[in-house]
Amino acid sequence: MVSEFSGVEWRKSSYSGAQSECVEVAVGSAGGVPVRDSKDPEGPALVFGAAAWSSFLSGVKGGEFPTG
Repeated sequence: MVSEFSGVEWRKSSYSGAQSECVEVAVGSAGGVPVRDSKDPEGPALVFGAAAWSSFLSGVKGGEFPTG
């Protein structure tokens, strides 16, 4: 399967666990912000609009989501 995101750089969270239970975010995608499961790099990706992703990041940084 040829990935529609083959030209982007994927980045994993610095909070990723030792077992790689994390998501990866693509840098450099023109059509939004692709997010995928780091354990399944050839699997599907969800694509979020820039405004929605920015709002999500603000919420994470502001502690709006429970941890653990």
